[in-house]
Amino acid sequence: MEVILDVTDLHIEFHDHDKPETVVEDFDLMLEKGEIVGIVGESGSGKSMSALAIAGLLKRHALTKNGRIMFDGHDLLTCDRKILRSYQGDEISIIFQEPMTSLNPVKKIGWQVEESLRIHHKEIDKATRKKKAIEMMDAVGLREPEKVYDMYPHELSGGMRQRVMIAAAMIAEPRILIADEPTTALDVTIQAQIVDLLRKLNKEKGTAIIFISHDLSLIRQLCQRVIVMQSGNIVETGNVEEIFRAPKMSYTRKLIAAIPQIDL
Repeated sequence: MEVILDVTDLHIEFHDHDKPETVVEDFDLMLEKGEIVGIVGESGSGKSMSALAIAGLLKRHALTKNGRIMFDGHDLLTCDRKILRSYQGDEISIIFQEPMTSLNPVKKIGWQVEESLRIHHKEIDKATRKKKAIEMMDAVGLREPEKVYDMYPHELSGGMRQRVMIAAAMIAEPRILIADEPTTALDVTIQAQIVDLLRKLNKEKGTAIIFISHDLSLIRQLCQRVIVMQSGNIVETGNVEEIFRAPKMSYTRKLIAAIPQIDL
């Protein structure tokens, strides 16, 4: 298989206080084309910080970043900002957990879904952008996408807004999609729909997905491999079913034990 992302010895340290705080230590990830990898851990485990570093969204001051994030022949930790920006939203996209803080409340949905095409693909004219946006919104299961195109975020439900975020992230057909707790604010039924949608997009578009969650049951539904993080460190990694069947670390066993069981 083709390796499209190689993260080696990623170390992130903040300097906001007198004493430096390490939030990620020795994080490694080798992501293959079309693969779905889960990163799981409790709040503060470093999973989202690792994802933000891969997406190039960490500030370049007030923190130290070491290691390598190799993508397309460039180290995303140290490459020129112009190169990094050329990848963001085009080759590498991210979905955040709360769409209402990510969507612009005063811009219509269609304008926001089209954004990466406007930035990265100036050769595409306005009419084609709209056509692609409507097609993508339809692909993510938004009913009446032509109508949604002209609506504002506050007019949509939470599940619809999350689908809009996925459409916006996928419209440029990125090679890597980072989903950072994309189902946290949604009810269980909508969570299942979003997981199914990500699986469908992965299969149809061949997009590699990094799925971040504190919920191992969601990881099991969607991912092939899983990385378990605690306090900034990887404590266990491997095939999802193998880890569920025979977890080696006590922390992983506790995460699995925390999954609600339904007695019928």
